[in-house]
Order: sequence, then structure tokens, then C-alpha cells
Amino acid sequence: MPKKLIQRFMPNPATLREHKHLRIFGKLLNKPNLWVLNRKSAPGAFAVGLFFAWVPMPFQMIAAAGFAILFNVNLPVSVALVWITNPLTMPVMFYAAYLLGAKVMGLESQAFHFEASWQWIEASLATIGPPFLLGCGILACISALVGYFVIQNLWKYSVLIKWQNRK
Repeated sequence: MPKKLIQRFMPNPATLREHKHLRIFGKLLNKPNLWVLNRKSAPGAFAVGLFFAWVPMPFQMIAAAGFAILFNVNLPVSVALVWITNPLTMPVMFYAAYLLGAKVMGLESQAFHFEASWQWIEASLATIGPPFLLGCGILACISALVGYFVIQNLWKYSVLIKWQNRK
């Protein structure tokens, strides 16, 4: 596990505690496990971050931070992984979620043209909303599980390699 590389890019916990959006968590941010990378906090942080990357809601980072605190996993990693869905990747990821949801529900995928308006969102919620949300839920759960077990196994493998190098 490239622990030292990840820790080099992690922000200072004191800076994050004073962040305007994270202040709502108050004294809950004082848990030490939120700020260290270890074999228990890293896989859980990946699971939380990857799960919320698929949740189509504003302020995903705050939700990821809340669940990182709830599950006592690394907060900066959880929040950073939410940025997998960014303005460049979001259309592709969410379209794939819609297609998956439509396939699971047995619906034909509909052609649509996105418009950045509240009226379009309201009109589309009834037609493309259910398969889209189902696809997001499925991909969120799969991503969280895969992320958790991949990081957990990578951590074990890196410890095994370190032990073998010591011999």
C-alpha cells in the first residue's frame, strides 16, 4: 500500500477541522482514526468514498464526511474519492447508471437531451428517474464492496511483502 504517498497528499487535520462545511461535525472530528491510514480505516474510507461518488446529490462530500465519521474511517480519503464524479466523468458514469437501471427494470432505454433547467429535471424524474436511481444504487454498492476488498487485500499483500523483505 503506498501509505507514505497518500499521507503526503493528505491535508492537515487542523485545517480540515476549521473548514466551513466540516464545522457542523464539531467535536466528532477529534476521533484519531479519522486522520490516520491503517488497515482498518483505509478500506472503509474507500468504501464510503466510492459509495457516495455514485449518489446523485449535491454536497456529496459532506455526506461522505458524515459517514466516515459514523464508521470511524479515514475522512480525507473518503471525501477525496467522491471527486471521482466530477463534471468530466459525471455524464458518462450517470448515463451508465441509467442504462444499468433500465436493464434491471426491464425497460427500454429512452433517448433524451439534457437541459440544465429545473423544469427538465421535474419532467424527467418520472421517466428516467427510477432506472437512473436504481442503477446508481447498484453501482454504489458494487463500487463500495469492490473498493473495500481490493484495498483490504492490497494492504495485506503489502504487509506480506514487507515481512518477506525483512527475512
